[in-house]
Amino acid sequence: MALTLGLTSCSDYLDETNRNAVTADVLYSTPDGYENLVNACYAYTKAFMGNTDGYSLTEMGTDCFTGAGSSSGNVPALAYYGIDLNPTYKPFRYMWNILYSGLNCCNAAIGRADNAGLDASTKNHRLGEVHFLRALYLHLITEIWGDAVLYTEEIQTPQTTATRTSQADIYKQIFDDLDMAAKLLSDTQAKENGRVTLNAVKALKARLALYREDWKTAASLAEELINSGSYSFYDTYAETFDMANEAGQNNKECIWWVNYEGSADDQTLFPAFAKYDEASPTLGNRYGNQSPIFSCMSYWMVSGCGVWVTPDTHAPWVQSMPTLAYLHTFDEHIDQRYDATFKGVWLVNTTSSNYDPNYGPTYGAPGPLEIGDTAFIVSKYVYSDAERAKHHYKIYDANDVFDPVTHKSFGTRDYFISVYKFHDYTNPTGWEYFSKRDWFVLRLAEMYLIASEAEMNLGNQAEAVRLMNVLREKRAIPGHETDMRISSSDLNIDFILDERGRELSMEQQRFFDLKRTGKFLERIKKMNPDVADVIQEYHQLRPIPQSEIDALTNKAEFQQNKGY
Repeated sequence: MALTLGLTSCSDYLDETNRNAVTADVLYSTPDGYENLVNACYAYTKAFMGNTDGYSLTEMGTDCFTGAGSSSGNVPALAYYGIDLNPTYKPFRYMWNILYSGLNCCNAAIGRADNAGLDASTKNHRLGEVHFLRALYLHLITEIWGDAVLYTEEIQTPQTTATRTSQADIYKQIFDDLDMAAKLLSDTQAKENGRVTLNAVKALKARLALYREDWKTAASLAEELINSGSYSFYDTYAETFDMANEAGQNNKECIWWVNYEGSADDQTLFPAFAKYDEASPTLGNRYGNQSPIFSCMSYWMVSGCGVWVTPDTHAPWVQSMPTLAYLHTFDEHIDQRYDATFKGVWLVNTTSSNYDPNYGPTYGAPGPLEIGDTAFIVSKYVYSDAERAKHHYKIYDANDVFDPVTHKSFGTRDYFISVYKFHDYTNPTGWEYFSKRDWFVLRLAEMYLIASEAEMNLGNQAEAVRLMNVLREKRAIPGHETDMRISSSDLNIDFILDERGRELSMEQQRFFDLKRTGKFLERIKKMNPDVADVIQEYHQLRPIPQSEIDALTNKAEFQQNKGY
């Protein structure tokens, strides 16, 4: 497996240094050179977190999100589990290279730390950071591909043989790395531009303890962070993701984040990353946070409505849409997260582009629509003709988007309730496909979800309910706190998955959550009719890129994942 070590930067405190003429042994033996190596370990997180490829791997084709777009050629194979989902699918090769390059970068930083000339405190902090990052990359690798190749030493030459390590042994290495990171990092280390802290280590270990059904560890660490006083909720869910609070070090709820500050315009961010479309000479879709475009309908295709591409609507990426069943897990009358997550009401924002003064009267308006008027809506409910007549705008109801009988999405798949949870209104134009928004990897709300699930599995139902109700009351529309409370009989793993879907929508955990809870097939078949007839047990793992297998000389020992 030919792994390359790219020296890239992570913005702000992570400044790239061009050392092409200097050998690695010389470069990494200096404090500045070693800092550059550690910074490179962070850079690979940006190719997964807040990136459309990472999103597609973790959210598409689940119980919550299906494919969108009128052309099947534009819809990722990950949404439909069809024949395109195979070992030659280029995003698999890209992500394999990214995650293994990140792993190898961490191995290099760990192996070279003793000769870098660092003072003891700095050395411990940097080693703690890269042990955490190595655990993160290994976690993603084994959850995507299962039993995988485990490297813990720097690879400097192409490898032509490979051996699989069991997922259990990979997780042993993951927890060894997290325990080492916890020993090395100080509990007084300040939040700094996305650098790993001791609390980040505790939060990731709490999350991954759920994967291994270590309920006591998960509950203990999550509750420790909850009770630490270091984090708190905003008054509203929307404020958590508001760009005014987007900088992770200033966000009250965020525990650890991928720092994208300054990245949206940084085309040199990933110079060592090969874009999977080799035909393109640019790296145009490999920098900046892409989360604002994750799921947005083709609003400009509503002819004459007066809605156009501006910073308040931003450019869409019409490849993903929520399932109808997922939308109905929200009660928008009491839960503020629905309106903070989805956009179903579109207002006129221009009287020039895509504007027809006769559009409004067509739907019964007394005259031309003006800026700020409702242009059209998309709803998860069904509207009768009589109900439509009461409104002076176009309506796409549930039956316009989903088949009334099967609830499969149909038609052009261009019109659907969009996700605006990660909206970036600070971009200069609507045509920006990248954002400087930080990507929140670990935050306080998840600790409540982890603690509640772990306590439930420990048999402490009352405590599990209490923790869940703390979070739900925080997410209630003011005046509906009592309505949001649940009782002991309400709490089970399906409720927890529903709640995680509401709280962590599109935060790149869903695919893994369904697998670890044993609900992968059941919930996808029930809630995503687009793939109910094709989803199989083996889809819980992704195919190993064919190019990696082709490069091996021990193909007989290193087999493709079952089903591919």
